[in-house]
Amino acid sequence: MDSATQTLQHRMSVKLWPPSQSTRLMLVERMTKNFITPSFISRKYGLLSKEEAEEDAKKIEEVAFAAANQHYEKQPDGDGSSAVQIYAKESSRLMLEVLKRGPRIQEDEEVAVTADKDAATPANVFDISGGRRAFISGEEAGEVLKPLKVPGNSYTRICFSNRSFGLEAAHVAEPILLSIKDQLTEVDLSDFVAGRPESEALEVMNIFSSALEGCNLRYLNLSNNALGEKGVRAFGKLLKTQNNLEELYLINDGISEEAARAVCELIPSTEKLKVLHFHNNMTGDEGAVAIAEMVKRSTVLEDFRCSSTRVGLEGGVALAEALGSCNHLRKLDLRDNMFGVEAAIALSKSLSAFANLTEVYLSYLNLEDEGAEALANALKECAPSLEVLDMAGNDITAKGASSLAACIAAKQFITKLNLAENELKDEGTILIAKAIEVGCGQLNEVDLNTNAIRRAGARLLAQTVVDKPGFKSLNINGNYISDEGIDEVKDIFKGLPNVLEKFG
Repeated sequence: MDSATQTLQHRMSVKLWPPSQSTRLMLVERMTKNFITPSFISRKYGLLSKEEAEEDAKKIEEVAFAAANQHYEKQPDGDGSSAVQIYAKESSRLMLEVLKRGPRIQEDEEVAVTADKDAATPANVFDISGGRRAFISGEEAGEVLKPLKVPGNSYTRICFSNRSFGLEAAHVAEPILLSIKDQLTEVDLSDFVAGRPESEALEVMNIFSSALEGCNLRYLNLSNNALGEKGVRAFGKLLKTQNNLEELYLINDGISEEAARAVCELIPSTEKLKVLHFHNNMTGDEGAVAIAEMVKRSTVLEDFRCSSTRVGLEGGVALAEALGSCNHLRKLDLRDNMFGVEAAIALSKSLSAFANLTEVYLSYLNLEDEGAEALANALKECAPSLEVLDMAGNDITAKGASSLAACIAAKQFITKLNLAENELKDEGTILIAKAIEVGCGQLNEVDLNTNAIRRAGARLLAQTVVDKPGFKSLNINGNYISDEGIDEVKDIFKGLPNVLEKFG
């Protein structure tokens, strides 16, 4: 048995239950933050106040702890891993119930007032993005946008996505937007000039930018518009007046080095920015350096996505160092760039600031063992609430797997693990499987496809995950598993036919 396996097994011998008081408080804090952080669920059901969130989080933790402790008392000689699983699963279930319940209104009087208000005023969301993607004519725009012209309307969020505005439609929209801009807080203009000639698209952007100039937005989405530098500057009047943005999306916008500099130049303040997405652009190293300056000023940033942006070593190091100032970060997505080992090491030095990190996507970054080890060692010591770890396609071998396994073993809240398209082989896979066995009570998805895994590694991994409560998906396709090994794995999952990804 190699020393890495012995070390890992030694770590596994400790009692996992009961959790320390600090761990219990950490779970309460994590749930509280989830309740008060804007999300797709909160947009539908509403956002809890901090006081209500704290109250609910404490109640959930107490109920989950009691259920798990009752189970543990029936098997005190065990290591407590099953109690940890119940604790995690029950807290997740109750948390989702609260999120879908939304905020409570405790006073009957408040309920009556709210009901009267809801009956007297329209909803605050105006969205024309449904249906097929299509051009919109001036006449159609006048008809579709009619609700925005109603005196006293309470629309604060508008979405014009998926409808292509030409000059005629833009001129119809202009006075309407001017009349409501002071009440707007969220604007979605993603994919709203599709198929238009560049000159017309730029003029349409200028019209919308001028009409919305000075509105006080918390959310702005300009994605899928092939902006480039010209497009960014066409939105200059709007961008220059945004001092309170909390969410900014510039996905698939042709953001080049020059366009990235223009974004940084035009937006006057990012002090309140919590979400910044630059996915699928052609930013490159110089553009990444410009974005890094913006990130450095965004000290309350919680969600940063700069994936598929052609960023190499220099830009990767700049972004990594800038992220060190973002100690509120919860989600980090840098996938599909060309960082290399040096940028990975720079990022590992910033990770210590990320106490609240729940999702990290670092696939296809040319990490190799050295970079993966640096990041895994850093993640092991921070991010106690990590839920998603994605390091696929990084040429990680069994050598790097040792550090990864120690990191995974320390993450009791992890739900998704993606190490696909590496070179773990059986040796590395067995280390990962033993780490999963330690706890990982909420784990429901594992992807280790294309890792040169053979029969022994596949069998142990399958045996490890099959008993995880609520486990949903295991992908071990594209490996070197013999026919007998495949039959063994299928037999392990015979009671869960939809959990094992089909072998290709």
